[in-house]
Amino acid sequence: MSHVSTAGAEDTPPPPAPGGPLDRFFELSARGTTVARELRGGVTTFFAMAYIILLNPIILGGAKDVTGAQLSIPQLTTMTALSAAVTTVIMGLVGNAPLALAAGLGINAVVAFQAAPEMTWPQAMGLVVIEGAIIVLLALTGVRERIMNAIPLALKHAIAVGIGAFIALVGLVDSGFVTSNAASPPLALGTGGHLETWPTVVFAFALLLMIVLYVRKVQGAILIGIVAATVLAVVIQANASVKDGGWGVVTPDMPDKLFASPDFGLLGEVDLFGGFGRAGVVTALVVLFTLVLSGFFDAMGTILGVSDEAGLVDERGQVPRLGRVLSVDGVSAALGGVTSSSANTVFVESAAGVGEGARTGLANLATGALFAVTLFLTPLAQVVPAQAAAPALVVVGALMMAQVAKLDWDDIGITIPAFLTIVFMPFTYSITNGIGAGVVSYTLVQAALGRWRRTHWLLWVISAVFVVYFGLNVVEKIFGIK
Repeated sequence: MSHVSTAGAEDTPPPPAPGGPLDRFFELSARGTTVARELRGGVTTFFAMAYIILLNPIILGGAKDVTGAQLSIPQLTTMTALSAAVTTVIMGLVGNAPLALAAGLGINAVVAFQAAPEMTWPQAMGLVVIEGAIIVLLALTGVRERIMNAIPLALKHAIAVGIGAFIALVGLVDSGFVTSNAASPPLALGTGGHLETWPTVVFAFALLLMIVLYVRKVQGAILIGIVAATVLAVVIQANASVKDGGWGVVTPDMPDKLFASPDFGLLGEVDLFGGFGRAGVVTALVVLFTLVLSGFFDAMGTILGVSDEAGLVDERGQVPRLGRVLSVDGVSAALGGVTSSSANTVFVESAAGVGEGARTGLANLATGALFAVTLFLTPLAQVVPAQAAAPALVVVGALMMAQVAKLDWDDIGITIPAFLTIVFMPFTYSITNGIGAGVVSYTLVQAALGRWRRTHWLLWVISAVFVVYFGLNVVEKIFGIK
């Protein structure tokens, strides 16, 4: 089993024998963890994904629906924090897994730029609720679990490795340490190939500090790095005043006030089936198909990757309480529609908390509590810049990449599928695309080697679904969908 060595684990006394209700409920001793580690991991996960409280409202609030209406940024901020808090706590209590949830990036873009232009916001959120209901149905019937168990163990390891590369790239890009380039090459270091801004200094400081503390086995290495870098960012901003969005979404200015009243105005603003009448059945079904596939496989890959990194995957590649975890994921997606914050999904940033020792759902209670607190402390949540939190993703990405050693690169039947799974995730900026490339190529390679009878029949079905997914634009043109 994979297991990330927590900083300072060698110097920490073994956890006490089971006895207390908290220990028994969350299986702390059985999983070799302590309350302190879980809480530290939960806090780290929160800091690594707190950006979603600000970024999700920007994405959804910047789009217009078919009537030209826009959603309120303050209301979206409240709903994003609320849904993240509730769903993360539910996952902790029901699934007992260190998997935090919030509005999914990529999925919110589908809602904002594919669904909303064809229907009203309540109707678009209605499709999100239906998406969640479908995922719950697939989980309760066991279909989703069967699909996950049908994926070969080698591909599951490749998914974990690919997620490691993906979250490292996410951290580098979100911090501005790596930027996109319209010309060749498509990615570049800093600004024009040079590191010359204060935000990149903060990122480099945080990354190097986390690395030094981690290899020195200092407990809370990642969390200490985030806090120290935030303090440095605040000092720099107060004296150098980085302007023009140089920090990205969050500028580390000390707020004028700490408290703000939450606005729950969007809660329950849902029109469940109105989108089919407004946009047409075919258009609505295409949007729904995209939402379900993205939500289904994005969460699946993250659950497998983070669970494997936490040492929770058994020798058969199966995750404990998987049925519950998958059901909560579906309920969380539907709740995102009810709150108009877009579908919630398991966040890959949960790996940051795992890197700090999180192994159980107790970590989720800490993460969820902090999301709940931000309902009233949104000004303070705007202090931690991406440059302070993103280095955690790079460090954890490096740890997840170590699982590449589990792959048998001498087996030609897995070499190319594993490689495509790994590289498609960062190169296309999508976990779903990586899983699709891996599954389709795996079934093709197995058939070419004459092993098609040994390939689980569900993999052929999944491959066919992904072929449709990758060719969705062609399908839309055939049916004349806008």
